[in-house]
Amino acid sequence: MPPADKTCASCGRRIEWRKKWERDWDDVLYCSDVCRRRKVSAVDRELETGIRTLLATRSATATICPSDVVRAMTADEDEWRSLMEPVRRAARRMVAAGEVEITQGGKVVDPSTAKGPIRIRRRRS
Repeated sequence: MPPADKTCASCGRRIEWRKKWERDWDDVLYCSDVCRRRKVSAVDRELETGIRTLLATRSATATICPSDVVRAMTADEDEWRSLMEPVRRAARRMVAAGEVEITQGGKVVDPSTAKGPIRIRRRRS
C-alpha cells in the first residue's frame, strides 16, 4: 500500500506517490522541477500575509477573491495580472497548512484540481 499523498512545498498541489520515489519518498518536497527551482519566495510569503490580513478585516463567514489580495498589494495592472497565479499558489499552501479553504460556488473544493474562479475563506470546523 502506497504512503499518503503529500503537498508540494511550492505550489500547494497534491504530490501523488510514485513507485520510482519509493526509497526517497520522505525527501520529496516538490511536485516538479519548476516548483523545485521556484521554491517559496519573499513575494509568496507577502501574498500569504496579504490573504491573512484581508480575511481578518472581513466577517468570519466572508470569502475573498485572489484578485482582492493582489489589488490590495499593487495598483499596477501588469503586476496585478502576473501575481494571480502566485496568490492561488499561496492559498493552496495555506489550505495544506489548515489555515483556509478554497471554494467554488460556495462549496469547498480540492485545491489541487480546482479550475476557474475560486474564493478563499477561513477554515471552518
